[in-house]
Amino acid sequence: MMGNLATLKTAKTVETDEWQLRVDLAAAFRLAVRFDWHEAVANHLSLAVSADGKKFLMNPRWKHFSKIRASDLMLLDSADPSTMDRPDAPDLTAWSIHGRMHANVPQARCIIHLHPPYATALASLANPEVLPIDQNTARFYNRIAVDMEYGGMANTDAEGDRLGSLLGNKQIMMMGNHGVLVCAATVAEAFDLTYYLERACRNLILAYSTGQKLHVMSGAVAEKTAQEWESDRDQFQAHFAEMKEILDAEDPSYAD
Repeated sequence: MMGNLATLKTAKTVETDEWQLRVDLAAAFRLAVRFDWHEAVANHLSLAVSADGKKFLMNPRWKHFSKIRASDLMLLDSADPSTMDRPDAPDLTAWSIHGRMHANVPQARCIIHLHPPYATALASLANPEVLPIDQNTARFYNRIAVDMEYGGMANTDAEGDRLGSLLGNKQIMMMGNHGVLVCAATVAEAFDLTYYLERACRNLILAYSTGQKLHVMSGAVAEKTAQEWESDRDQFQAHFAEMKEILDAEDPSYAD
């Protein structure tokens, strides 16, 4: 397996084996550091490896994103109630959110939960809506669930179930007073959504900072733009593949 790393790291096809899934998820951790989405040794990314989504990979407790390698990722089972009794048990909040999401939310194959600066700033406002003021923000028009019921650390199964129910059939949640959650079928798509969501929130926060009135698109134009984003399914694959090639050139240790 180790002899195939060079090929696996830059594969541009849809991967099905667990090792390639590990490599992709490890790359996403390193990229989160690159774009300043990480926060100390907190936050978590996970990826389903079984057909039913219940078995999944996730980062170990309190390991910095910049050091995570494919071989470090924990293989967990959302149906295993003894998980938190393990000597290497994951962070409780991660188990409560990611474990329940993988158990109950079909579209949550890859789950990215972070506190990136601009998205978290927007999530801290009384109105955390991503208003369609430009092409990036319009990508998310009517496509974000909003949680305004933050009640402290998400450290119970009940809270994970509540979040999953609130997410519904959407891929993104603005978590009021907290951060963001993004889910998708692949790491490539989840990474691309997170990248553009943080860019969109940055654009909106900068526009708010001028104190001038926002020029918000009409619903018709915003929806048209969002659908145009969705029709280009190749771009997010290319985006992630290009970023992995950059990692390969600079520090390929993520794929170990």
